[in-house]
Amino acid sequence: MNDPKNVRPGTIGRRAIVIGGGLAGMLAAAALRRSVDEIWVVESDDLPDGALPRKGLPQAGHVHLLWSGGVRAAEALLPGITDRWLAAGARRIPIPTGMVGFSNQGWFRRWRTETHFLIACSRDLLDSVVRDHVLADHGVKVLRRTRVEGLVGSADRVTGVMVRSPDGVEEVLEADFVVDASGRGSRAQHHLERLGVATATERTLDTGLVYASRVYRAPDGAEDFPVVNVQADAQASRPGQSAVILPIEGDRWLVTVAGTTGGRPTDKAEEFLPFALGLRHPLVGELISHLEPLSGVSINRSTRNQRRFFEKVGKWPDRFVVLGDAVAAYNPAYGHGMSVAAQGAVALQRLASDRGITSPGLARRAQRAIAHPVSAAWSLALGQDVFYPTAEGGSPNAADRLLARYVDHLMRTSCGSFSMTKEFTDVTSLEKKPTHLLTPRALLAAALGPRHPPLAGPPLTRREREVVAAHSVKRMAS
Repeated sequence: MNDPKNVRPGTIGRRAIVIGGGLAGMLAAAALRRSVDEIWVVESDDLPDGALPRKGLPQAGHVHLLWSGGVRAAEALLPGITDRWLAAGARRIPIPTGMVGFSNQGWFRRWRTETHFLIACSRDLLDSVVRDHVLADHGVKVLRRTRVEGLVGSADRVTGVMVRSPDGVEEVLEADFVVDASGRGSRAQHHLERLGVATATERTLDTGLVYASRVYRAPDGAEDFPVVNVQADAQASRPGQSAVILPIEGDRWLVTVAGTTGGRPTDKAEEFLPFALGLRHPLVGELISHLEPLSGVSINRSTRNQRRFFEKVGKWPDRFVVLGDAVAAYNPAYGHGMSVAAQGAVALQRLASDRGITSPGLARRAQRAIAHPVSAAWSLALGQDVFYPTAEGGSPNAADRLLARYVDHLMRTSCGSFSMTKEFTDVTSLEKKPTHLLTPRALLAAALGPRHPPLAGPPLTRREREVVAAHSVKRMAS
């Protein structure tokens, strides 16, 4: 591979190649566009025009949350992207005001003061807006239906990629910098081993979680309806089951239910509502019981936590970085994957701008910087998932149990304390590291405990209840 016959050299200036045309790939291109003259995004599938499904993203039909920590990172890479999402039909939902959440410690209160926020829309819309924004830059081009067969270079430095075109022809694309953002199925580990780079340690933790999703027509008057979330309890004796209602563009609700081994949902339409009604609280089922389904039920079984510790490889090649799900993928229940990819791309942008992409050791520093947001999300996911009795890949130790008791106390306090809600959501929204929960302010809020008694039921407003009730009456009358 180091003496290829077909080589497409760089043109004028410097070229970066991004493997993968999904959200992480487009954010990587945005991160590098001021440091190179041209960027080639190599994508094995077609990319749709507009907010349409993409073959390489089967999980797109399920709820995706882009927390404020990820939104701020995306704005740093693509100024104005939030306004573009909103103009396309997405909603900016304030947290905790716009969320009705049932945790393992009770109902969260909907404080009137916004502490954080999230962007609510379909994954197809979210991706298409970013893709259109990035590809509007004439320096970025996409090689569609083109497969990366390997890296070119040596264990010291990557100099390009070997690709196979749609007609089966192999050639080398030379590059000054390469980013692998090809997702869960990344072959970065294999490609690096062929160059002589040491194997990175890997870890997986699989709860056996299965997701099932369906789209419904929203009730009339539900334009400002909150996100509704009934969480699983990882430490309960029953399988972990949950559900989310996410208002999305087009006056629709995207509803996702999930369950671990022994309590998984199916793709049968007639079983979707009974599953939602049978959760720890039936709220989600009750809210959708009289709504009109607009789709069938889609299933996703690729939900295991998976991490490759590239930042710990002793000798990392120059000019090559791995980003997004290709580094770590998480149980989607926590909604952190997109935010972590955006924060990793910001770290790459910062280093590339400060030092230049050809600076010796830049790629190693970038890989270590990318690991910071990865580690934060990883600890949050494993800190919960390790307690599922059917989890494969690890079991809780004494330290895990001690931490879990503290987190449960924080969660319980959050249900009745605004200050604790803010401190806790600082972490879950990825705006601050998990260690933030050990700062004096967080410890004080935890010590004071909840300032209000537990809520007896879901904190829906009178108007929200009336919207749902009116729709139920209308459906029954028809």
